[in-house]
This record gives sequence, structure tokens and C-alpha cells, in this order.
Amino acid sequence: MLANIHFLTTRIIAVALFMGLPLIGVSSTAGAMDMPTIQATLTTLPKVPAPITRKGPAKVVVNVEAKEYVGELADGIKYKFWSFNGTVPGPMIRVRVGDTVELHLKNHAGNKFPHNMDLHAVNGPGGGAGANLAAPGQEGVFSFHALAPGLFIYHCASPVPNIPAHIANGMYGLILVDPKEGLPPVDHEYAIMESEFYTMPSKDKGVMELSMEKGLGEHPDHVVFNGKAGALMGEELTAKAGETVRMFVGNIGPNGTSSFHIIGEIFDKVYVEGAIGGTVNKNVQTTLIPSAGTTIVEFKVDVPGAYLLVDHSIFRVAKGAVGILSVSGENNTKIFNEMFPQ
Repeated sequence: MLANIHFLTTRIIAVALFMGLPLIGVSSTAGAMDMPTIQATLTTLPKVPAPITRKGPAKVVVNVEAKEYVGELADGIKYKFWSFNGTVPGPMIRVRVGDTVELHLKNHAGNKFPHNMDLHAVNGPGGGAGANLAAPGQEGVFSFHALAPGLFIYHCASPVPNIPAHIANGMYGLILVDPKEGLPPVDHEYAIMESEFYTMPSKDKGVMELSMEKGLGEHPDHVVFNGKAGALMGEELTAKAGETVRMFVGNIGPNGTSSFHIIGEIFDKVYVEGAIGGTVNKNVQTTLIPSAGTTIVEFKVDVPGAYLLVDHSIFRVAKGAVGILSVSGENNTKIFNEMFPQ
């Protein structure tokens, strides 16, 4: 019996090679059988999944649900969000180069629209969006091989009613593909995502919804970090003097470019455009993040205090693009000394 199966498989491969057909199905199945299968650990921003310590690739199963809901955009302002896993931004995903990622997208039965996921970490048509499009109550599934390390955006790309509406309403997140050797250890890792909201009153009293007119005019009412004005103004981001911090920063736009800056800090390293293995700039004050782009910044906090995270297109601070990194510990007067007049 085994001999017959082997003979048949050999014939299929030979015919495929003769016809010039791809052998993706055969080789990927064989490879997947050799790899362990694990469930992805997903985190809500600003939390980041733990660094990957395994030495080999795995089949990583990612489960995400599209959910439409009403939530708070700013103090006293409610908005009709579309989301992944009920949060804006969606959950952060972390995998490793060489992993086979199997993505399951469920579309909640109570939703009104079809949804999908276009992952910028995918080498394939539509970033997988066409393969996992799901109507309300349905599930879309596809898999991809993680080929390149870096920090990537994912977002919904459903054509109904249009792609910009899904992005502008909150359907986006970050996927980190670690290099095989991992990133250098740091004391803290945080994830931040900037986004714009274009609003108008909906038919539901006291609830705002997307204004396509404002979106086309590129005049946002709100520019925020992590989906809400004030989302990072508490104790979400902390460190101690002398510790190192790595921030994974994304900007979905959907229109604007972000000028990411931390007041009172200089980035020791900037992984330009979120690429790992590419250009790493040093001693950077402000870094540009294009729409649907990312960056990774690393720095050591030398003295305690409150450090403001901003988009230095500075009027956006008034629209919500501000957060705080709270640093505790002993002051170092050799680095910074407040000399008050007598």
C-alpha cells in the first residue's frame, strides 16, 4: 500500500514538473508536518507579545474576530467602530521568520458588513485579503509563510462599502515578524499606533460615524494613539531610569504621515520603516512614519520624569495625538539638572 502511494506521489510530481505547475501544495504540506503547531499569543496595545525564544519554525494559528461596536473615541464622544477582536487597534501578532501562519478570521454574526485581513507581512495577492473575506457569521482562512523580518501593518480591505471605510473605522493592527536570532533584549517593549478619525453625527443620537466627505478632504477631527484620545495618558507606559525601551510604532493614517517624537528623548536606534536587517539610524530626534507604515525605536531613559509622546505635526496634539511615558528612579544631575533661581 505504501509503495503504491509513493509511486502515485512520484508520478504526480513528475507530471507537475513537466507541465510547469507549482508544487506549493506538496512541499508546504510536507514542511508543515515537520513543524509544531502553536496558538498565537495576541495582546492588546500597548502590550506586546513576549519575544520568541524557540530556535525553529512552527505552524502558528492566529484567531481573530471582526466586530462592529459603539465605543468611546474621546471624552463624551461615542463612535461606531469596526474592529478586530473588539479593540482599536486590533491585537498585536508576533511570529518568527520561517513560520507558517494560519489565519482564521471570523466575522461576528451580528455585523452588517463583510470583512477580511490584508497583512503587509504576506507575500501573495492582496496580502491574503481575497482568501479570507468573510460575510457576517462566516469564517475565512488562509496561510502564508513568513519570509521577511520586520514590523508590518495589517488592515481590512473589504470592498463593501469601500476599503477606506474599513480602515478609517478602526480595522487595523500590527504584526511583528522576529528575525531567526531574535531582537536584542531590552527592559520594556510597547506598541503604539496612530490613526485619524473623520466624524459626523449618525442616526443614533449621541453617536458619531465616519464622514467620507471629511476623509476625502483629509481633515480629521481626531488624531489619536491606540484608538482613543487619552489612551496613553495614564500609567500604560512606564520605565525606570537606566532602563532600555523599545517601541513598535505604526501609523495607519488613513491619510497623514506621522512625525513621531518623544519630548526629552533621543532615539538611540531607529529601524527605518520598521525593517529589520535594513537601515538602522542612530541619535534621531523625530522619525517619519508613512501612512500604513511603521518604525521601531529604541532608547535608554537616563533620568526620571514624564516624557510626552507626540506627533510633532504639532496641531495634532490638540486633536489627541499625545501620550506619556512615566519614568521613575533617581535623578542624575550630570545628565539633567534643574537649577531654579534663588
